[in-house]
Amino acid sequence: MQYQFLPNASLDDADIVILPIAYEESVCAKEGTKEAPLAILKASEQLEYYEEDLLWSPMKYLQVRVCEEISEYEKIASFVSTLPLKNKLLLSIGGEHSITPEITSQCLDKKSTIVFLDAHADLRASYQGSTKSHATPAHHLLEQGHKMIMIGIRSLFESEAERVMSDANIEYYSDKELQKSAVKEKMLQSLSNLVGDVYLSIDMDVFNPALVPGVGTPQPGGIDWYFAIDIIERLFFNKKIVVKGVDIVELVPESSQVSQVFAAKLIQKIISFWGKSQGFDTKEMCGSQMSIEYE
Repeated sequence: MQYQFLPNASLDDADIVILPIAYEESVCAKEGTKEAPLAILKASEQLEYYEEDLLWSPMKYLQVRVCEEISEYEKIASFVSTLPLKNKLLLSIGGEHSITPEITSQCLDKKSTIVFLDAHADLRASYQGSTKSHATPAHHLLEQGHKMIMIGIRSLFESEAERVMSDANIEYYSDKELQKSAVKEKMLQSLSNLVGDVYLSIDMDVFNPALVPGVGTPQPGGIDWYFAIDIIERLFFNKKIVVKGVDIVELVPESSQVSQVFAAKLIQKIISFWGKSQGFDTKEMCGSQMSIEYE
């Protein structure tokens, strides 16, 4: 597997470590999220290397490594624990949302902050008899001792609604409330005020299904592309935090390829904003793009 047709650097040399996790066991609506990692990486081949928002070609400066795909839940944490992640960005592609706590268990200390973009609250301790369900990751992240900023929620069970209103470790922004400019700015300012280690988890059903139709459990409403870019910009240019990792989950590839191209472009923005925030644009051009010929 490759990102944007680029050669894979060694793990030691890579600045960006992409981890494909094709795990799918508890999906209860549209199936196919296990196909997402390969589909998104294939879609990355359709992107230009130049990133038009920050006006640079990040892969001229950054080296990338796409790891071997994982499909077994029990192997996720152990594999992440072996990765040399100091001064690198770990970017995981799911797979269902249940993978997130397995990743954070290895790359985050307790009392970190999870920025959790999702249409669903995912706060159940178990669902349909499974504690590893895609309906449970937020519960497990809180159990790990993290705080959460939940963004874009528009589907939740009664007990979940009670928890988001009462749990001091949850900062909650519903999708409807975020339609108000004052609430959106409050949320963005909260991201600017964060301190310490942060992890960003993006369930693709947080987006309006008119923009991303390929998800397992779509919901009416949702954020748009530029809303997501605002969030990414606030996070990566906050000098008081360290973004320890990002995941993109719950995409189901579809024939138009719109959804997977959307996800691939989102990954490009994340890489670009992280790279520039780390000052890679001022360093020598020895990134993955410099070792290939292209038109």
